[in-house]
Amino acid sequence: MNANRVAFITGITGQDGSYLAELLISKEYLVHGLIRRSSTINTARIAHLFHNPALKLHYGDMTDSACLYKILNNIKTAHPTMERLEIYNLAAQSHVKISFEMPEYTADTDGFGTLKLLEAIRNNNLDSVARFYQASTSELYGKVQEMPQRETTPFYPRSPYAVGKLYAYWIVKNYREAYGMHASNGILFNHGGVRRGHNFVERKITLGLGKILRGETDRLILGNIDSQRDLGSAQDYVEGMWLMLQQDAPDDYVLATGETHSVREMIELAFGMASIRLKWRGTGSNAVGYDEATGKDLIFIDPKYYRPTEVDVLWGDASKAAQVLGWRPRTSFQQLIAEMVQQDTQIVYKVV
Repeated sequence: MNANRVAFITGITGQDGSYLAELLISKEYLVHGLIRRSSTINTARIAHLFHNPALKLHYGDMTDSACLYKILNNIKTAHPTMERLEIYNLAAQSHVKISFEMPEYTADTDGFGTLKLLEAIRNNNLDSVARFYQASTSELYGKVQEMPQRETTPFYPRSPYAVGKLYAYWIVKNYREAYGMHASNGILFNHGGVRRGHNFVERKITLGLGKILRGETDRLILGNIDSQRDLGSAQDYVEGMWLMLQQDAPDDYVLATGETHSVREMIELAFGMASIRLKWRGTGSNAVGYDEATGKDLIFIDPKYYRPTEVDVLWGDASKAAQVLGWRPRTSFQQLIAEMVQQDTQIVYKVV
């Protein structure tokens, strides 16, 4: 551990937070993490790090400005000689569909929570040592105005989640320009893996496949399977977050693979890895995917999983990150799906 390398991660119990904590600990950081109090265990992704002396967890919530101030004050007191405090704001209500059902909470957490954290930095007089990373999102582009999307593409958010994140994006830029804070936005396109939440579509597909193979269910029910996403590996993307805060000057960067794939393509690839060749009949909400070999219907569409306002295509251009940060994704789309299929079905599929 290096007493001068200190980090604070909000959302440390999430997919990205757990991978980022691992990365920073491997680089000899002292890592502090924000967790919410819950009556059920919500720390499974970081359980293997609990006994690592480089990790310290703090109870709190992004909607509570007093606790954010107190946590940063405690970190400052615990590390009086630190030359830099890297703050990664990953906490969010991050499910787009749920944001339509919980719009106020989403705004409080994703939008105003970012403002409260920035104010906690300033009120603790940490401006000169703090470097701030904001987890922004490709959902900002929404009803896309340009193909592919890059840092200069106009935003057109299409969900309460995206609107909340848009506020956070602009308040970060404002604090950077108004107060000279080292604050950067990472506009990350979709990224997943074996720690992805169970209600996100790529993981829902591989988990559903596992249940079908084990005989626990006879179907997988999804929403819009024709939407297209730029999907990468979360482990690759947390390296990009870290690289942003190693730069002398703050800036905003897109992280993406530069490829786009439909949900239908994800389904076909995952099921194909289990030797199930899917065919389709019908369109839209009447589409059904069936096993070509047996004729058995397996994939069904339910409009209740549709968003009130859909985002049809997200496709990122990470040229700036490649040129400035030296960042490029290492994991292919096929490798990512294979990792999740192996995790959720125990089928080992080698990508060649």
